[in-house]
Amino acid sequence: MRKWFEKLWEELNKIVIFRSLRFRISVLIILVGVVCCFGMRFGILRNYFSRAVEVRTTDVQSQLQILANHLISYDYLMNPSSDVVNAELEQVANLYDGRIMVIGGNYAILKDTYNVATGKYMISEEVIRCFKGVILSHYDNENDYIEIAVPITNTVEEKNETVGVILASVSTTTLVQNEEILSRNSWIFVFLLLAVVLVVAFFMPRIMLRPFNRLSDAISEVKSGFTDEAIAVNDYVETEHIADSFNQVMERMKVMEESRQEFVSNVSHELKTPLTSVKVLADSLNNQDDVPVEVYKDFMSDICDEIDRENSIINDLLSLVKMDKKSANLNITSVDVNALIESVFKRLSPLAQRNQVEMVFESIRQVNAELDEVKFTLALTNLIENGIKYNQRGGVVKVTLDADYQFFTITVTDTGIGIAEEDQKSIFERFYRVDKSHSREIGGTGLGLAITRNAILLHRGSVVVNSELGHGTTFTVKVPINYAVNSKAAAEAVEAKKQSTEQ
Repeated sequence: MRKWFEKLWEELNKIVIFRSLRFRISVLIILVGVVCCFGMRFGILRNYFSRAVEVRTTDVQSQLQILANHLISYDYLMNPSSDVVNAELEQVANLYDGRIMVIGGNYAILKDTYNVATGKYMISEEVIRCFKGVILSHYDNENDYIEIAVPITNTVEEKNETVGVILASVSTTTLVQNEEILSRNSWIFVFLLLAVVLVVAFFMPRIMLRPFNRLSDAISEVKSGFTDEAIAVNDYVETEHIADSFNQVMERMKVMEESRQEFVSNVSHELKTPLTSVKVLADSLNNQDDVPVEVYKDFMSDICDEIDRENSIINDLLSLVKMDKKSANLNITSVDVNALIESVFKRLSPLAQRNQVEMVFESIRQVNAELDEVKFTLALTNLIENGIKYNQRGGVVKVTLDADYQFFTITVTDTGIGIAEEDQKSIFERFYRVDKSHSREIGGTGLGLAITRNAILLHRGSVVVNSELGHGTTFTVKVPINYAVNSKAAAEAVEAKKQSTEQ
């Protein structure tokens, strides 16, 4: 049954009008209205009839108790020929369209208003219980009558002795007829109420969805380029949240656009600078006659350096473009992270020796993880290489590897110049340099940390920087051990990604 409903729901969702929120609200209002109308009708009729039977029973019991007192007063049980009492019995029986029998102490029927059972005996459970002083009543809904048994109690000389029973059967035909009339009239009320429900179902969704329409119109204006101001529709909490989210997306897009423009400007500048230098050097050679070989070689060496710099920028840009692609391009394999770090150390050891920087690797445990070895090696190389380049003579770069059951963590700590707090949030941006003059001396394109961050994010990891100017820098990389992480690990990775983005 559940699968059938799910399949039905899928088929309904294929219908365009069914997916309309206005249509669903209208249908919901109509369904609620129909259920309430019919439920109200059923409840009113049921409550009316049960209350009417209860009132009729109470009235008849009161009348029978009065008759019981009269029977004692006229000593009717000993002399059932009293015209006054018989007249009262007939009157009450006719009043309630029923039948009354007076039963004596020996269960003999002394009086039957139908004149059918007089002189006979009535021995039943109700009569026996009534002789014990219990007033009984029972409604027979199949035959439409109420049966009531009232004890006749002799209160003379405070004996309180039950000497007889009055047994009455009262018709409820009039109550049933009244219920049928009420039922017919209630249909008019139901149809009128349903008409009101239909009107409400038509107009209320339109009124309720007006804020969403205004929100949609405001978004359309932004989309069409007529405005770029923040939108505000505060009618509902939901519209307020949607507007806030859209405004945040707009702000993010503005930042991205500014970043894109700045990136294009930086790329143009970075690519143009080496070309300008080459052009200047080449023009200098062309404008001189009989250039000495030493000068010629010196100029050509400078030209080769500028070409290498241009090539380095282009290679880093290509790496960055590759990092920006989807994670489907990752070549995930099982990688020995300890061996990977050691290979990076071996490759960078000449640079460390030249800069007189000591490299230390501390492995807390052996780690095997699912990684794209090439991309992750590039990210780790950039971090350690920066730790060497921006260090002090005699400084240290320490790499620590640790892991738990879900993530492995790599910290790269150096004793270098450090990064100012106001610069830490921007160091992962493309072409951003903390100290441009110092960076020029050291070399590099300003793309290394951007490449590092993208490579780590592709692995669903995070990278966070913690630094103090003049006291060194620590980069903390946290990556899932298994690339195909479960939902909990994925959520933690997304949170880590947000934290790294904020940093």
